[in-house]
Amino acid sequence: MFESPGISYATLWPVLLVLGAACIGVVVEAFAPRAARFNTQVSLALVGLAAALAGTAIVGAGPHLGVATGEGALIVDGPGVFSQGLVLLVSLGGVALFAERRLDNGVSAFAGQAAALPGTPAERTASQRGLEHTEVYPLMMFAVGGMMLFCVSGDLLMLFVALEVLSLPLYLLTGLARRRRLLSQEAALKYFLLGAFSSGIFLYGLALVYGFAGSMSLSEIGAAVAEDGSSPLLLLGIGLMAVGLLFKTGAVPFHSWTPDVYQGAPTPVTAWMSAATKIAAFAAMLRLFYVAFGAEGDIWRPAIGVVAVLTMLLGASFAVVQTDVKRMLGYSAVAHTGFLLTGLLGVQNDSFGSTQAVLFYLTAYGFATLGAFAIVSMVRGPNGEAGSLDRWAGMGRTNPWVAGTFAVFLLSMAGLPLTGGFIGKWGVFAVALGAGQWPVVAVAIGSSVIAVFFYVRVIMLMFFTDAHDDAAVVVTPSYATTVVIALSAVATVLLGVIPGPVLSLLVDAGGFIG
Repeated sequence: MFESPGISYATLWPVLLVLGAACIGVVVEAFAPRAARFNTQVSLALVGLAAALAGTAIVGAGPHLGVATGEGALIVDGPGVFSQGLVLLVSLGGVALFAERRLDNGVSAFAGQAAALPGTPAERTASQRGLEHTEVYPLMMFAVGGMMLFCVSGDLLMLFVALEVLSLPLYLLTGLARRRRLLSQEAALKYFLLGAFSSGIFLYGLALVYGFAGSMSLSEIGAAVAEDGSSPLLLLGIGLMAVGLLFKTGAVPFHSWTPDVYQGAPTPVTAWMSAATKIAAFAAMLRLFYVAFGAEGDIWRPAIGVVAVLTMLLGASFAVVQTDVKRMLGYSAVAHTGFLLTGLLGVQNDSFGSTQAVLFYLTAYGFATLGAFAIVSMVRGPNGEAGSLDRWAGMGRTNPWVAGTFAVFLLSMAGLPLTGGFIGKWGVFAVALGAGQWPVVAVAIGSSVIAVFFYVRVIMLMFFTDAHDDAAVVVTPSYATTVVIALSAVATVLLGVIPGPVLSLLVDAGGFIG
């Protein structure tokens, strides 16, 4: 007789709230008058995310933390809840950036009619009428729901379902840029094709691991690996599943989508996706490798170490030669993936271990990248955003506050003291050294030196170079975007000056439970 699985709604209601808001958004898009859709969708997304964030805090502080629900498909533990809260916090900033209209003559960054071919009368008509895609808000909410599930997935099947739920909306959002439509659609196609291949490889690896362990549960797989971790079926499965997750994090050699998507996608999507996707992907990767494959760390750590080294070196080296600010930040994101993978190689303990170091790094990186791309959206030329770095020359003299704030974000990404990025890098390097991974840490330090060059180069360009005749101008954004930038800058500095509260919260959260 079939028995329905027990579900702890007391721990899952924040996720269900986000997915419910996404479904309501679809209904609003179908039936609400066009004039009312924008305000309704923005309000629904903000209220849904804020309520889910409050609910996540309640779950994290309540007696239900550490509960396995859905027959073990979901594990609501400390690191998972912290990752969910971080995704929601970044997504609140993402909604504010999605809703920005002041930067581009009263229209949003999203295409008025995605089905219209670029350059056709249909596209011009949609632009002249000021049409916009308010479907982006329920799409974003579905992706956020998938990310929240990804953070707490306790078995392989749920891991795959969550991966697809978060990925499919991102493919659509990438191709909805109002300007440079062909570039945006090309980026979306590349993202979709590479994502489809990586999902197929991930699913094949999942099947092999299930064939080895006879179970989908990560904890039961962990027990089977502890008994017999030398099976070729298991080793091949680990490798194939790693490919799928390394794609989502933008690691080499699966990084090729990252700079193209970062450049082609609407900048609000890039800002939100670059932070939220990396948080969710690393939360899932930590759980998979520590809970399911932790007993075979001697097998997968060398491979991850090689990937980390290649990712740091290639990301930092390619960022040096970029002339477009979004592509530079895209390759910068690749390098940061390598630093995070360095933390994955570290030791775990009851105080400050690998899990805590990676999650703190994600916190610092999330705020810095969200604020940096928000500022990129403000720097404009006659044809929209001014991506060319040459056009940023002299900005420190004409707009010192904007240039100074952007410099703060760049210095944090470089890992300089008094910023969150410094504490983040110190944490992942320390735990990796504790595990004897000094060759990887040595490469990480060298890559950090390379990264300092291209970050400081932009700062020098803004403050110590005369502006050209075609220099870009900074357009004053809405209050929502201003608040996102200001809060991101404050968080970036506070995480570097007073990291104690967040570190204590991570230590209290503990490690993953099986």
